[in-house]
This record gives sequence, C-alpha cells and structure tokens, in this order.
Amino acid sequence: MPTLVAEEQRDFAVETIRKLREAGFEAYWAGGCVRDRLLGNTPKDYDVATNATPPQIRRLFGHRRTLAVGAAFGVINVLGPKGAGQVEVTTFRRDAAYSDGRHPDSVTFGSPKDDASRRDFTINGLFYDPVEDKVIDFVGGQDDLRQGVIRAIGPPRERFAEDKLRMLRAVRFSATFGFEFEAETLRAVREMAREVAVVSPERIAIEMRRMLVEPGRAKAVRLLVHTSLATFILPELIATEQFEPILAVLDRLKEPGFPLALGTLLYKLVDTAGARQVCSRWRLSNDETDRVCRLVGHFAVLGDARVMRWSTLQPILVAEGIDDLLALREAASPGCEEVVYCRALLEQSRDVLDPAPLITGDDLLAHGIPMGPRYRHLLWRARAAQLDEEIQTKDEALALVDQLLQEV
Repeated sequence: MPTLVAEEQRDFAVETIRKLREAGFEAYWAGGCVRDRLLGNTPKDYDVATNATPPQIRRLFGHRRTLAVGAAFGVINVLGPKGAGQVEVTTFRRDAAYSDGRHPDSVTFGSPKDDASRRDFTINGLFYDPVEDKVIDFVGGQDDLRQGVIRAIGPPRERFAEDKLRMLRAVRFSATFGFEFEAETLRAVREMAREVAVVSPERIAIEMRRMLVEPGRAKAVRLLVHTSLATFILPELIATEQFEPILAVLDRLKEPGFPLALGTLLYKLVDTAGARQVCSRWRLSNDETDRVCRLVGHFAVLGDARVMRWSTLQPILVAEGIDDLLALREAASPGCEEVVYCRALLEQSRDVLDPAPLITGDDLLAHGIPMGPRYRHLLWRARAAQLDEEIQTKDEALALVDQLLQEV
C-alpha cells in the first residue's frame, strides 16, 4: 500500500474542492477531517460533501480517476496522485429508514443542512470551506468540541436505531478525545445496549481494534461496562474482581497493537480456550487469534523464566510475538526481573539462541524409521535434549531416538 504524505493528502483535498467549485458546484470538507482539524490534529483522510451528483462527479474528475464504490448512496472515491491517497466525495443527501440497522433503504439528494442532520454526532456534523477558511455548523458541533461533549444529532434513540454501531463509536470518540457523554445520548446507549448484538462481528471488531490501540483504551473499556455494551460484546468483563487491575495494566501499555491490547484485556479473565472463543466471536483472523492466545497461554509460564529448563523457555523466546509477551509482563509487573532476564537472553546471536536442529524428519527416514505420527514426538525429544545440552551431535541424537523407540 502506497505511503501517504499528510501535506499531499491535504493539498489534494483542497484541489478537489477547488475543482468542484470551478465547475459551479457547492463543496466542503465534511465529518471527521473537520473535527480533527478543529482539535488541532492532522486528519487521517478527507471527505468532501457537495451538491454534485455521482455522474457529475465522475464526469468532472474522469472515470479513470474515480471509483463508484457507493454510487447508490451518493459516494464516489476520487483518486489522487501518489502520496495523496483518495478523497471520498459524497452528494448532500437525506436518508430514508434504516431497515437493516446499518444502511439507509434509499437516499434523496438534498442540502448541506440535510446532510449534516443525517450524521451521527454533532462533532462529526461540521463542514469546512478550506478556500475561505470558514466552518459551516448546522448542528452545534463547534460548541460541543469546545466543551468536550459527545452528543447525538437529533433524538439519540433515532440515530442509534439507524445504525447500532454508533453506540460503540460514541464510546470510542469519548475515550479517544477525552470527551463526556451528553446525558440523553448516554441514556439512549444504556437503554439500547442489547441491540448492539445485531451488528456484524466484523464491524464490532473494527471498532474494538480502534478503541484498544488508542491512549484512551482504559477509559473505553470502562465505558463499555458503564453503558452495558460489554454485556453483549465482551461478557467476560462483567462481574470480575480483576477489572480495575486489568485496566491499570492496559493503561501502562506503550502504543500496543490490537493483539497485545486484547490479550492484556483477557489474560486474567480466561484461559487459552476462552481467548479463542472471544476471537471467534469477533471473527478475527487466524494470525490475530493465535497471537492473542499465545499471550494468554504463556503469560503465567513466563513468570518462572529464571528457573525453567532452557528447552521449555527457548521455544517461547524464539516464537513470533515474544515482544508482545514481554511488554505484557512488564506492564503487569513494572521492573519485572523475568522480563530483564528474557531480554538479556534475546540479545544473544541467533546461532546461539536458536541453533539448527541436530536431526530432521529426513534423518529419521534415512535411519530406517517409517514415516508416521511418532516423528513429531521423536523430533521434539531430540530437540529438547539438544537445547539442554544433553546431546551435541547428530549421532547422539539418533542414539537417543533409538533409545526412545525401545522404551515404547
């Protein structure tokens, strides 16, 4: 994926506005990029709202530079030059009912005020004119940004009924920006929390990924419990005496990836099977699932690192994800001697830390042992003996294999 350059993204977003204006259309930056700019943050991407229709947008920018990914909802992606990414250009619209709790059944093109009124929260309902440096605010979003408030646009229950995921987004925005819920918005989330169960696991996982890697991750988890959303997406958190200690560890993590953050949330609550169940519930990838399960499964084991046999500790140290495991141990026990010990071991050269096995499956076959399930056990026993320096040569490894076969 091409690397995006913030300045080039912004320049292209300004150029998109200029081109629409020069063609006689009304156009503004919209939503999160406006919010982030007003908060003094660099937007990650840019959205544009305009009265140009999808066919007009495509004619203006050219079919080769546009993607009609959501034309039925008035959305066209305009592709920028290298480093600038793309800008999502959406026609001002009014939304019909949301029968599926996610998408409007139909849309009608409308005015900027109509478009602002259909959005989720006031802080996301702002427009900005980068040419004239002017904010257009139909929903009171500027005041809520200044006061640090998460407030639904219009009746909160209506906004959440349209898209149940908005309840999780409200939690994420509150935690990320350190904002407080407006009373009616908070009441609506609590009363409707069980309806989050209709949201697809994949969409829930996307929100949780965003929530748990941000500095406000501990506040986000506390809000999930406080609003009862956790009851329906992560019930393992409910009624545990470990809740506050877990949040303290979560808060001490330094820029964690999602598997580390989720593993931290779960390591005192579930075993490996329980962690796998959570990952399955959210339909996480096999890689993410394995990484989370390794953290949960190996956390306690690593506490005995200084007294463990090398053949037990070494596979943990050389496995993928060891940095996350050590980060979790360190966050759980700042200054932990086991972490210092393990990191010192990891400074060894790779040849010392993880020497090549003395024998392989090919060696067993050449030694006259028919291929079969027992290969796994024999190779593991030979490897353990090698790591513990009980054997040093290939001949000694094969002699051990012969001995093991006689014991069966």
